[in-house]
Amino acid sequence: MFGGGGVSRSKKFKASKIATVIGHGTEITGNLSFAGGLHLDGVITGDLTTNHDDAATLTVSEHGAVEGDVRVPNVILNGTVVGDVYASNRVELASKARVTGTVYYSRLEMAMGAEVNGQLKHVNESEPRMLGYFDEEEKTDETPSDDAPDYTGYKD
Repeated sequence: MFGGGGVSRSKKFKASKIATVIGHGTEITGNLSFAGGLHLDGVITGDLTTNHDDAATLTVSEHGAVEGDVRVPNVILNGTVVGDVYASNRVELASKARVTGTVYYSRLEMAMGAEVNGQLKHVNESEPRMLGYFDEEEKTDETPSDDAPDYTGYKD
């Protein structure tokens, strides 16, 4: 009834191969951008992002910590993040995970004992966020002069 023979509703997540390891006792101050997989046992004080890699995965061990925002498609957390977590794909919070901030996720897995001291917000990626208003009827074929300010996409 509850196990076995049925079709699985979700695909098994496969993390990116680890390309970078930041070891226990290592502290980095500043923003960090990476591709592929990053395994963190040390401490990063700064924001973590990826280079437009949709398969990028951040793994933070129970010894690892981030003091800053995390913007990575896939996050596997068993350590500490003081800042917001933006995961366009998946967040796994293991039993020793501690987040002080808001977690934005598409898919979430949370183990007993994990803590989020903030909010959990589901983000539907099929509806992209719009930053401004742009009216199609106001488009013209005029090319602005080089000394004219560029107000592309702005509407009063």
